[in-house]
Amino acid sequence: MLVQSDRLAAIRDSFPKEGLFAEKDWLLSPDAFPIDQKFLTELEQLGHRLFVFQRACNQLYQLSVKGKQPEWVARYLDAGKPKELIEFSRRKEIRDDLPRVIRPDLILTDNGYIIAEIDSVPGGIGLTGWLSQTYSAFDKEIIGGTEGMLDGFATVLPNGGDIVISEESATYRPEMEWIAARLEGRAPSRPGMAQRPSLQNENHWRVVAAENYEPREGRDVYRFFELFDLPNIPKIDNLLRANSEGRVTITPPIKPFLEEKMWFALFWLKPLHEFWRRELGEKYFLKLQEVIPYSWMLDPTPLPQHAVIPRLEIHDWREATRLSQKERDLLLKVSGFSPLGWGSRGISLGSDLAHAEWEKRIDNALATFDSSPTIMQRFHKGRLLDHRYWDPESNELKTMKGRVRLCPYYFVENDRVKLHGALATIVPADKKFLHGMRDAILVPSRSESRLNHFRD
Repeated sequence: MLVQSDRLAAIRDSFPKEGLFAEKDWLLSPDAFPIDQKFLTELEQLGHRLFVFQRACNQLYQLSVKGKQPEWVARYLDAGKPKELIEFSRRKEIRDDLPRVIRPDLILTDNGYIIAEIDSVPGGIGLTGWLSQTYSAFDKEIIGGTEGMLDGFATVLPNGGDIVISEESATYRPEMEWIAARLEGRAPSRPGMAQRPSLQNENHWRVVAAENYEPREGRDVYRFFELFDLPNIPKIDNLLRANSEGRVTITPPIKPFLEEKMWFALFWLKPLHEFWRRELGEKYFLKLQEVIPYSWMLDPTPLPQHAVIPRLEIHDWREATRLSQKERDLLLKVSGFSPLGWGSRGISLGSDLAHAEWEKRIDNALATFDSSPTIMQRFHKGRLLDHRYWDPESNELKTMKGRVRLCPYYFVENDRVKLHGALATIVPADKKFLHGMRDAILVPSRSESRLNHFRD
């Protein structure tokens, strides 16, 4: 087995010259992140639970539109969306379409883990593929192995197609170009699969700018742009028309209601419990209650005089502005259809804010609820773990005491869900929001039967 210096050299030598994230870097580590067998089994099972959950979300919205579930469900989910986009998302041609990549953001806590959110257009696919491939050269226990992420993504567009990226998402273009380059020549991805005529004499996989993209029959699309970004994509109507006519498939589907963070709040609403219990099954319903953090929608609608907001025991959201700092271990998140709805741009933690700023943000959330809904969510602090990294300033191996965001990547094929890799982001202990940053460690995950993962 390679010694640590050789591992680090192998990682550096394997780094694509074009990079993986535009203008971003991270701390290198010789060690993959260890996951014991019990947790790995839980992760493998979680993928199917989340698939069933997303299928139930899709069903609930459509039943609400038809009046067979409360009408306010669709009203909440459609808030702030353009009428044309709402109408397109309801088309019968895409009624059953669901995302084919599921990536939850898991925060590892002292009591297990919680799901911070489910990313609708997840980054990190190419990065995790490269990390898994690179670390597999000296570690045979990497989850997904050398080709796992590539095999998984190949099932998303089985005949190949176009990865369409907007300028808003351009940071991730290099990693998707890495994916496309390695998949080129492998399509069709499964033996015996017919090759579409329009792909016979050209690249099976391409990365294309969304702003000037023109759909072509036979070339399916992996959408790497947020739906709030559609006004910046001049020819989007051509792509939507091709999708509705069945000439191309788009995944993730053009369904803004599926990309709302408020699904976690809807999951906890008492009037919907019987729906969730029926659609998920009792076992999945209870399992998801253990890992979905309690969430609320900051709906300014007045309550009856005898009612209170559950678990906060307040009658009006403005009473939340008077919560003490200790009581404000609560996150505010802009929900979905907003430039602030991805990354950590639209998130704030109440206990980190001065009272006046907390009050200001509550008031703003209430004032903008109809156009840009905000949710409130219980904050769960990540547990502290040790992980080694190479310090580029001192040129030596050090140990970081940090908190972990784990991103397992699940790929869906014919209603079967498989874990193909897991990216661990380890950030310094003083960071509250766990995401990729210059002083974070990014590594793939490995199956680990022993607790000690510092090996030579």
